[in-house]
Amino acid sequence: MIKFDRLWETMHKKNVSTYYLREKCGIDSKTVRRLKANENIETKTLDKICQALNCKLEDIAEFIPEEDK
Repeated sequence: MIKFDRLWETMHKKNVSTYYLREKCGIDSKTVRRLKANENIETKTLDKICQALNCKLEDIAEFIPEEDK
């Protein structure tokens, strides 16, 4: 499972809101909802987020093996 808890931590550290993601990255509210629910996200969306936050993929997502859920 891919979790996006690190995204919210990174956004908090950088004082960035979901409004910023929608306006700066062109990410719609439906995609923000999917991120909050740890649902599938396209890699181009992850790229946009990393570009906007000036961070690495591991700063916004983490892989959790099934047995660790």
